[in-house]
Amino acid sequence: MLKLIKIDENSRVPKYQQIIDSIIHNISIGNLTMDQKIPSINMFSEEFYLSRDTVEKAYSILKERNIITAIRGKGYYISRTKLISKVNILYLVNKLSSYKLRTYNHFINTIGANSHTDLNTYHCDETLFLNLLDKNKAAYDYYIIMPHFKTDKLNHISFTDKVLKALKQIPKEKLIILDNVKPDLGSGMIEIYQDFENDIYGALNDGLKKIKTYKRLILVYPERSVYPYPRRILHGFRKFCVEHKLDFEILDEVYDDIVLKTGDLFITIEEADLVNLVKQVREDEFRLGKDIGIISYNDTPLKELLGITVMSTDFKVMGETAANMILNKSRGKVKVPFHLIERESL
Repeated sequence: MLKLIKIDENSRVPKYQQIIDSIIHNISIGNLTMDQKIPSINMFSEEFYLSRDTVEKAYSILKERNIITAIRGKGYYISRTKLISKVNILYLVNKLSSYKLRTYNHFINTIGANSHTDLNTYHCDETLFLNLLDKNKAAYDYYIIMPHFKTDKLNHISFTDKVLKALKQIPKEKLIILDNVKPDLGSGMIEIYQDFENDIYGALNDGLKKIKTYKRLILVYPERSVYPYPRRILHGFRKFCVEHKLDFEILDEVYDDIVLKTGDLFITIEEADLVNLVKQVREDEFRLGKDIGIISYNDTPLKELLGITVMSTDFKVMGETAANMILNKSRGKVKVPFHLIERESL
């Protein structure tokens, strides 16, 4: 392995950084593989006439990034072969929904090839999230987190005390909070967010003229779910209905054989409820967009194809903004656009 390492005495790059770059480069081209033993600090120091402190600093940084590991009494070994790029990113998402993946894909396309991003899903589970964060602490240049958790009763919670404590251990310049932010989390990080309460309230107001032609608004909001939704959606819906004196109802799900009446306008959040509702509207021979209205939460290509009206965050903007802020080394809080997109179902 010593023959693979290149140290340039004339370079302005610090020697310890040259060691790091050389080891990472050899991993990237396949010269070094997982579990391969590398020279000891003393051997490395003697071979290249470097101080022991210089080699030790390089090895320490490689250990922090989980690229090498030290086994007592045996030496140092390559422990990871994926983190081979200049910018290494851990992307923690609460679920692999179509719109979360769309945000991720737009992020990847924008961040470019000079980076490596590990995508992990923690399924709204606090323990799994904390384990993933602890396992990968100090191993990445950036930590992108979509914070959505569930309580024991399967209700939504944005942050827990343990999650907040863990996030405060990450340097602010490395932390990117996506989708759901907390006002008192502090400053100095990147925050790109939805405003769940005001987003739905504003989108419904944009469609007020057509919405008022319906007799009753029905929000299908899963009270308990494996992947629960922010209750702020519920608050924004209620606020809109009360302000405009509209008759409304909140259901936990679209039940089989649900009673449908002409003049109902449904707002669905989960895909399964949307599918079940459309199916029953067709079976009961109601005219979609005439007798029964539907607005769905979060846009997908399939909803566009089926002519389903949606209110949706611009997930393309969310992903691209996160990537561009990393590339530009900028900080701050950005509100993502949220729109009502009218189609045939309204």
